[in-house]
Amino acid sequence: MDKQKNQNLHEIETLIRARYPIIYIVTHEEYRVKGELFKIGKKLNKNVFEWSITNGVIRYSDNIDMTRHPEKSTKDPTSALSQISTVEDPAAIFILNDFHPYLKDSTVIRKLKETANNFINSFKSLIIISPVLLIPCELEKEITVIDFDLPTEEDLKELLFRVKKELKDAQNIELSILPDVVEDVINSITGLTLQEAENVLAKVIIENKKITREEIKIILNEKKQVIRKSEILEYYTSDEGFNNIGGLENLKIWLRQRKLAFSEKAEKFGLPKPKGVLLLGVQGCGKSLCAKAISTLWNLPLLRLDMGKIFGSLVGSSEDNIRRAIKTAESISPCIVWIDEIEKALSGVQSSGSTDAGTTSRVFGTFITWLQEKTKPVFVIATANDVTMLPPELMRKGRFDEIFFVDLPTHNERKTIFKIHLDKRERTSAEFDLEKLATVSTGFSGAEIEQVIIASLYEAFYNNTDIDTEIVTKKIKSTVPLSRLMKERIDSLRTWAKGRTISASYVETD
Repeated sequence: MDKQKNQNLHEIETLIRARYPIIYIVTHEEYRVKGELFKIGKKLNKNVFEWSITNGVIRYSDNIDMTRHPEKSTKDPTSALSQISTVEDPAAIFILNDFHPYLKDSTVIRKLKETANNFINSFKSLIIISPVLLIPCELEKEITVIDFDLPTEEDLKELLFRVKKELKDAQNIELSILPDVVEDVINSITGLTLQEAENVLAKVIIENKKITREEIKIILNEKKQVIRKSEILEYYTSDEGFNNIGGLENLKIWLRQRKLAFSEKAEKFGLPKPKGVLLLGVQGCGKSLCAKAISTLWNLPLLRLDMGKIFGSLVGSSEDNIRRAIKTAESISPCIVWIDEIEKALSGVQSSGSTDAGTTSRVFGTFITWLQEKTKPVFVIATANDVTMLPPELMRKGRFDEIFFVDLPTHNERKTIFKIHLDKRERTSAEFDLEKLATVSTGFSGAEIEQVIIASLYEAFYNNTDIDTEIVTKKIKSTVPLSRLMKERIDSLRTWAKGRTISASYVETD
């Protein structure tokens, strides 16, 4: 059995044996947890009872089968707690399903507190199972909280081969799966509950009778449901690859070297999992495009964290939102979290105490602590255009693996960018004088080069002709790039970056 799984169950069993009166287990996997509790009850020779608002208090037999005869008199939470208090069984486990909505009622709170006090001198345990943690201040000292982890890699590997065997026995479906794909399959279903993972595996196997890397994409789509429900994170589908990015060779090499860093082989080799990168640089030079391309290169889901959605209007909701976003990202790891233009969200950290009662500061504190201490394989890509707006704590070593500066493209990079955008629009780049275009477009960003090509297409279409070097050159000369429009700010940023960051491109004199 997996070490982490052992730790969860061992802790619950220890708390029960130590006669903790109320244990609050936070999980969406109610049936999985109850199954484990029944095993613990049997091991400790304890009877197990369950309460729900639909059935009241019902006793389970030793074989965990349940005869569902609703006890109408104990459906009410207060009546149920009264019944539980009077059960003569000296050693029993009582499970309360979805009890959190009733913890807002003062009568229920009082009755639960009295029940807990009665349990102190007995061997009875009261266990609340709920996906939501809600503890009234009156019960803070009586309740012990456990976050029950999602299935481990070992659990999911067992599930994969169990589903494979069951489908073969029941429907004579022989699954074809290569050994080297098994690890990718396990990574793709990590973060799903055991039931969700079983459903999606069965669906893929029945439809395709095989699991290759193509079928893994179908499995990854299931994770979109988890993200969509969070409302803060956005599952970003990207078809961008590094072939669509001109230049930035240093950054590309760094990322390619870490492509297999989340694999079991890398872990056995002793490699730590990469934490993330901070991409600083001039606007329109490919920082966001890189984030999308990493997802394609590493074959990992890309989640976009919208920092604007973190800040809610209710007191305490912003802090809760950032914790929920982190928990959601970790639940489907390994994954990539992309935060675009992070400086806009965190620019008010220094004045937070006087402007928003410290909300931004607390959110920032939670975020950077997670960056430093996180153990789950979540790779964070943050992009920023204005370094002066970034809190200095964010750039301290240990938060990110590396800080790259994405500068204006060099001469050779501009040639590559022109080629990419011409080929992308089904024009033969060899028919253009790329050397001339790269020379004329000194100071242009990648985004500005793309817009030059688009503007040239519009003009050529209007004149009923096709684009050529002259039309593109004309559009370049009529465009004022950001490097000239905001020259002082861009020059200041480029000067600051020298010696403080690593260049994303090979150093080349224009």
